Parts: sequence; C-alpha cells; structure tokens
Amino acid sequence: MLVWTFWISFLGSAAVALLPSHWKSEVRWLALLFAALGLALGLWGWGAYDVEVGGYQLGNGEGVPWIPELGVRFRLGADGFSLPLVILTGVIGVTGVLYSWNIEERVNQFFALYLLLLGGVYGVFLSVDLFLLVVFYEIAIVPKYFLIAIWGSTRKEYGAMKLVLYSFAGGALVLLGLAGIAFAADPAARSFDLERLAATNFSSGFQAWAFPAFFLGFGILAGLWPFHTWAPTGHVAAPTAASMLLAGVVMKLGSYGCLRVAIGLFPGALGATVLGVPGFWRWTITVLAAMNILYGAMVALVQRDFKFVIGYSSVSHMGFVLLGLVTLNLWGLSGALLQMFSHGIVAGLLFAVVGRLVYDRTHTRELDELGGLGRAAPFTASVFIIGGLASMGLPGMSGFFAELLVLIGSWKAFAWVLIPVGIGMIVTVVYTLRTIHLAFFGAAPLVGGDWRGLPPITLPEKAASCFLAAILFLVGLYPTVLLSMMDRASQQFLDRVKQTVPVHLARP
Repeated sequence: MLVWTFWISFLGSAAVALLPSHWKSEVRWLALLFAALGLALGLWGWGAYDVEVGGYQLGNGEGVPWIPELGVRFRLGADGFSLPLVILTGVIGVTGVLYSWNIEERVNQFFALYLLLLGGVYGVFLSVDLFLLVVFYEIAIVPKYFLIAIWGSTRKEYGAMKLVLYSFAGGALVLLGLAGIAFAADPAARSFDLERLAATNFSSGFQAWAFPAFFLGFGILAGLWPFHTWAPTGHVAAPTAASMLLAGVVMKLGSYGCLRVAIGLFPGALGATVLGVPGFWRWTITVLAAMNILYGAMVALVQRDFKFVIGYSSVSHMGFVLLGLVTLNLWGLSGALLQMFSHGIVAGLLFAVVGRLVYDRTHTRELDELGGLGRAAPFTASVFIIGGLASMGLPGMSGFFAELLVLIGSWKAFAWVLIPVGIGMIVTVVYTLRTIHLAFFGAAPLVGGDWRGLPPITLPEKAASCFLAAILFLVGLYPTVLLSMMDRASQQFLDRVKQTVPVHLARP
C-alpha cells in the first residue's frame, strides 16, 4: 500500500487539473483529500514496518522489469532512512494545502503542480532502483519552477530560474555518475538496484570520481556551501506552500541522495587518499558542512527581510545534516536523519508563519516595519516562537535531540569541528531572539501606529499551525517514535560501510 503514495499524488494532480477553474472550493477539498491520503499511507507504513528486521519493506518485492536492456526495474520499498521522510512529505503536503486555502488565481493549476511535486518527492524516497530514483528526482524539479514563477513574489522569475538552473546543474552531475555506473557494469549483469549496487566492490579509481559527482550533484539541492545561494532566493520568491515544500522536503531530497547514493554506494571514497591527504573527501565535506552552519547563521543575523532570515537559517540547519552524514558513527548518522525530519517540520512552520500569517496580512516582511505585531496577532507570535525555539534546539523540542546526536557523533569523529559549530549555534540563538523581538515585541511601526484590524487567522491556518507545533513537541519529548527505525537502519548501514572504510574513519 505504501507505494500508492506517489500514484495517489499523480492521480490527484490529474484530477484537480481537469476540474473547471471556477470550481475553487472543490479543487481545494480534492487537493486536501489526496494529500491526506498520502499522509495516511505513510502513517500506515510507519505502523506496519518491522524495525527488528530492518531493510527495505512494504514495497513490490523484486519489482518488475521496466527497461530490461539497461537492467532497470520498477522496484519500490521503504526502510528506516526513507520512511520518516515519507511521513514528513505527507505532513508538509497536508499543511501546505491548508495554508494555501486563500489561493484565488488559477487554483486548479496551482494544486495540480503542487500534487505533482509531492508525487515526485514520494517517488524519490520509495525508489530502490537508482535509475528510477533519478527519474523521480527530475520530475520533482519541473513543478518547482512554475509554482514560483507564476504564484511567487519578490523577483519570482529570477528566483525560479536560479533554483532550476542549480537543480539541473546538480542533476547533470548525477546523470554523469549514473552513466558511469552503466558503463562500468558488466552488460550481462547490469543493474541499477540500490541493494545490488551497495554490495558491488567498485574500483578505487571509479569511486574517486563517482563519489564527488554524486555527492556534489545531490549536495547542491541540499544547500551545500558555497552552492547554497539558490535556497534563500528561491524560498523568498516562492509562495507559502512552495516555500514549505522547498525547505521542508525538497532540500531533503539532496541530503537523502548524498546518503543513499554517494555514501551508500561509494563509501571507500571517504577514506581514500586524494592529493596526499587520507580521507580527503570526508574532511572536505566536514569543512563545508561547518561553513554551512556558521555562514548561514551569521548571514541570517544581519538580514532585515523576515523571509531571508528563515532562508539562511535553513542553510545553516542543513549543515547539521551534512555533518552528521560524514561522521560515520551511529550517533551522527541517526542525528542527521532526525535533523532531516525536525528541520522539515520547523522550516515548514516558520515559512508558513512568515509567508501566510504575516506577509499576506501586513504586506511587508521588513523586520523594522513589523514591530509590535505580537500584540495584534498573539497566535501568530506564539506559533513563530514555538518554531523558533525548536530551531534553536531547546530541550523538549525535536531540534534538541537531533543536534545533540550530531554533536556527539562529531565529537567522536572530529572534535575540532565543534568550535565553528558551537559558534554557529550561539549565533542561531542570537538571530532567533533578535527576529522575535523585532517582529513581534519591538516598537510599533511609525505608519499606522499598530496592527489592529488585521484579517483574523482562519480555521485551516490554525489547524495546520497547531498540527506542526504538536509534532515538534511529540518528537522532542518522545524521539524514539522515529529513532528506533533510524537507529536500526543506521546500524545496518554502518556495518556494511565499515567493511570498506578504514576503521579509524568509522568509529562506533
């Protein structure tokens, strides 16, 4: 049943597209229905998954031949890496529809593209065949452009084009690696099955170029510094629901690809000697991830645009994901996976508050012009504070355990990195508190005196906000709800990786 998540999304996309454009209410409810069905199937998968067994489950077995000449099979399934991200996609999908209830322009086309994007994301997380994964990955790129270019704001054409160009540049590197795998394999035994590829001993020469091609190709979409600049620009230009998907889910496609493909298939490259440096790629990624955390936080500190603050915050928090991936220990890897889920919820909530609850009502995102908003909109202020505290890693909220695990894993792998990471965390606290103060508790704006008379928060917006906030507390107070399957998948992954990577690079 789990594999129906993307089929349902594609079916929903076609259904809402065929409805008359003036049936706005019917389109909204139908889009919500299909998004909710995807979430329901994801939650069913979470309940049906056997953690003790681990590995790929809930799919279509060995799959069916799709392109036999290339060894491509239509094989689907989920494990402890992908299943939490399927649930995350469902959560953001449902809440994104609720926050987009006010869309009036070309409603059927908006939700058709929205559901098409959801289907592409589901397909990436459920693909067990690398070729199929890349196909879904490319499918997810196209709707992003139109969602931003048509329904966006603030240099929307520039933001949409920049996002797509970066995405296609990364996709070109991924396709280069995919072609390399096809030519490297014996034609008689050619396969793109991820399990078979993970068990293949690729030559050190092949891994030396395939690993950076895949990691950089996927890493661009994950916001890897210095290729991160598309993210804040795209987030700011995108409409609320698209911002939620971009930061909450689409960036996770990049980090998931880095883990599943680059590290999963070519772990030996992390310990290889390049330019006379043992473990060159591992140290390089560690430095870049630390730059993500520190640079993103410091740039967020000086932003005056509310949405740019959240955009650079996302770049900073994705650094924890990338850092955790290369620790090659259970602490760091499980922390990276939990951070993917946590940041997805946090970013979705914060972008929803800024885009829908603030900007669409006040028509400004300038922090200096939003002072005193908390007195006129206490619900908005409360929800943003909850998201901000989770972003800071406050104990009792999802971000705390995620970042704590990454920090412990980093300490065991490369303790020196905690210096820039620690500074970045301090700056995160500063810019979060600064933003809360300027937007909600600062002096009232000079024009108008206060914000009385703003449109009230609607029921769909309240429901979506409370749903996301509740998840932050649930995962923060009971992280085992996700960590049990993440730990099992991480341990199985590390048991295989340690057979290839030198022991001193894969500490327990």
